[in-house]
Amino acid sequence: MSIEEWNGALFIGDPHLESRQPGFRKDNYPEVILEKLRWSLDYARENKLIPVLLGDLFDKPRDNSNWLLNQLFQLLTGEILTVYGNHDVHYQPELTDDDSLSLLVNSGHLKLISGDEPWVGKVAGRPLVIAGSSYRQKIPKTFDSAPHCERMKADGSPVVVWVTHHDILIPGYDEGRVKPRSIDGIDLIINGHIHRNLETVVKGGTSWITPGNISRRSRSDACREHVPSVLELRLDEAEYHLERIAIPHEPFEEVFHEAVIEAVGNETRSAFVSGLAELQARRTDDGAGLIEFLESNVKQFSPQVAEEIMDLAKAVTEGEK
Repeated sequence: MSIEEWNGALFIGDPHLESRQPGFRKDNYPEVILEKLRWSLDYARENKLIPVLLGDLFDKPRDNSNWLLNQLFQLLTGEILTVYGNHDVHYQPELTDDDSLSLLVNSGHLKLISGDEPWVGKVAGRPLVIAGSSYRQKIPKTFDSAPHCERMKADGSPVVVWVTHHDILIPGYDEGRVKPRSIDGIDLIINGHIHRNLETVVKGGTSWITPGNISRRSRSDACREHVPSVLELRLDEAEYHLERIAIPHEPFEEVFHEAVIEAVGNETRSAFVSGLAELQARRTDDGAGLIEFLESNVKQFSPQVAEEIMDLAKAVTEGEK
């Protein structure tokens, strides 16, 4: 329970922090994404909004660089809530002491929320309850916030937010498996995991919201249209209000390299070699673009040679992850 008076909450989607340069990026991704997280937390503090991470703080659950962890120990101060995402855990769908996120939770820099351990605060004289289901944890069929609110001594009915990191079946995301439904006692489901801002789905008294993440991780057309942003929730005496706040970001073309795929076909193999040279000039830490390029070009070789090329490329890129 928080005794501080707040104006609302700020929901921060999927930072995917890492110390390496991911695929196709031109910029210094580790520094850029840290700055986006810093901007989001500063905005929350300046506006008295409780910060809430929607999971996948890290892109890799373990072996994150010490410099990155040191930056986070300095950055994550005050009350900050979180659930864990699929990228925060290693294989088994639960947080363990070997995962980097555990360092931040166990040291008190982050509060891991759940149905049994929600956060309860006072906003505009009303209780605000924020609970959650981390990756693969069940979303409840009903929720009673009364036991958690009884000590708040606040007037008005509570607003209950449930944070998730799930494959929600939302228009625009066909891979979803969890169908939105009305959940008694929950006003808002705010889901991470899906990196794009998608349409809100309302089922009864429950709104299912997909704000998208604070950066653009891939070079896809869908991400091209995504505006890196956070979701602000404010309360007054009678209602709640949601607003997406854009985070400062560069144009898509200045963030990502153009695709380098040579459709060789019947052309000379020198085009293949030239394409590889261009990939080498634009290389990234995880070898992104190489597999895509090779799959489009190895058909010009015999099946045996093509197979050897692909096996070698995958052994190199997967071995570095």
